[in-house]
Amino acid sequence: GEIVALRPELDWFDKLPLRGQSVVVTRAESQSQSFAGCLRQLGAHVITLPVIELEPPSSWAAADDAIRNLGAYDWLIFTSANGVERFVERLDGSSRDLRDLPNRICAIGPATARSVEALHLRVDLLPESYVAESLAEAFERLGMRGRRVLIPRAEEAREVLPRKLSEFGADVDVVPVYRTVLPPGSKDLADQVWASDEVPDWVTVTSSSTVRHLAQLVPPSVLARSKLASIGPVTSATAREHGLPVAVEAMTYTTEGLAEALCANVAASRISE
Repeated sequence: GEIVALRPELDWFDKLPLRGQSVVVTRAESQSQSFAGCLRQLGAHVITLPVIELEPPSSWAAADDAIRNLGAYDWLIFTSANGVERFVERLDGSSRDLRDLPNRICAIGPATARSVEALHLRVDLLPESYVAESLAEAFERLGMRGRRVLIPRAEEAREVLPRKLSEFGADVDVVPVYRTVLPPGSKDLADQVWASDEVPDWVTVTSSSTVRHLAQLVPPSVLARSKLASIGPVTSATAREHGLPVAVEAMTYTTEGLAEALCANVAASRISE
């Protein structure tokens, strides 16, 4: 009788929204801890499978030239937290410092903004939606003709924002400060994840590069045995280009939004059972 009375306290795990769900996290190992921890707190069994690793760009020449001429830029635009970290690391190794940065800084989303603010810098522009198209719309309203813009980013990235800014009359310098590669041993890890009949319920993808690398490691026919959860429309589009159907897409393009979307989908599935 006493045990039955304690049931509400003892069955706390059964009330977690992702209980019984296995979720693959494909983010870089250095960035997966927070997202993986969030999913575990929600009850998920998390499988970490880093499919990207960050390395220096093929050449630092463009970034170094931009750092030497920071005073010439009106705007500094960061499109990822990785871009913030890698650019500032390179800046720290130069004769310049944070005081030489352009007066106005833009971040594409909240995670990127937090990385900027952690340096005690102010973010002057944050778009309503955390994609390049929304950012371009915000800049169009500001008037960019004659403005000089610096975008430190990944070596391979979408050209939407630089192209739009150029169309608005801005002088845009895009400088690579990192590139993404497949981590050593990732193929063996992927084979292990899908080696048995008990495949993961979910695979999460948080960027186009994670999709591309995942597609290199696991055939679409194998990946189709699990459901794909995407952080946003750009990542989803890349997934579909690789023949991967998207079961869930976050409405807010952050890892928090992705976790919320997963919870909502699982809850809806349980109600319909």
